[in-house]
Amino acid sequence: MPEAGSNVSLAERAYRIRRHAVRMGAVQGQGYVGQALGIADVLAVSYFHALRYRPQDTLWEGRDRFLLSIGHYAIALYAALIEAGVLPEEELETYGTDDSRMPMSGMAAYTPGMEITGGSLGHGLGIAVGMGLGLKRKKSDSFVYNLLSDGELGEGSTWEAAMSAAHHRLDNVIAIVDFNNQQADGPSRDMLSAEPVTDKFTAFGWHAQRVDGNDIEAVKAAFDTARNLVEAKPRMIVCDTKMAKGVPFLERREITHFIRVEPEEWALALEALEKGQAL
Repeated sequence: MPEAGSNVSLAERAYRIRRHAVRMGAVQGQGYVGQALGIADVLAVSYFHALRYRPQDTLWEGRDRFLLSIGHYAIALYAALIEAGVLPEEELETYGTDDSRMPMSGMAAYTPGMEITGGSLGHGLGIAVGMGLGLKRKKSDSFVYNLLSDGELGEGSTWEAAMSAAHHRLDNVIAIVDFNNQQADGPSRDMLSAEPVTDKFTAFGWHAQRVDGNDIEAVKAAFDTARNLVEAKPRMIVCDTKMAKGVPFLERREITHFIRVEPEEWALALEALEKGQAL
């Protein structure tokens, strides 16, 4: 949780998360920066409004678990962990290098605060179900959050996990879908449409909400609803986000799944973020 008495706004947290991600992208000259920029608002709400954790004790038993199912979003989670004080900011200069604690794809054995290794897509929600069951047996009041992508909704294992979560009435599982409608091969809806997403999860026995994932107040309200729901059922928040949010010249690109830019453009991206923050 944020430090007691902290007056840093969620919008400022989101800006800093974006800035950390762009700085890491500049280290390698490429990366999944578009996703990091798009999901930054959701991560700000997660780490500075909703999650219960201790930055210096990442294995604290009483923590909420935040599972990154989409392993290639690691740059986004590193940025949030830096902002949360779990990782030191200066370490971002090692991103993607040999022996770094910040490999380009997230690995739990490498990084404090990284709960699972999310390489093959579609496994995160199943792990969340297992963790949720385990915490129930321990009579823990901790939540398990699972961030997954719209592309993972095309994986059968995701829907098996969704069915299991409802069957076991796992009211301690909160899934978050980053719906940016972008996959490696094109728009998610053209690859394998998951629409209508919320209706499907509702039919599977979940409490489902859909919000603008770049509207911090809407995301905050959705998290509060999910955490405070009385019904004994798992909770889903579908967040519609914009790839490369906050950097207009990247937002306009047709393909932003994996970003490569010219060396001087990283500085321009930072300038765009600062300009947007000043508005």
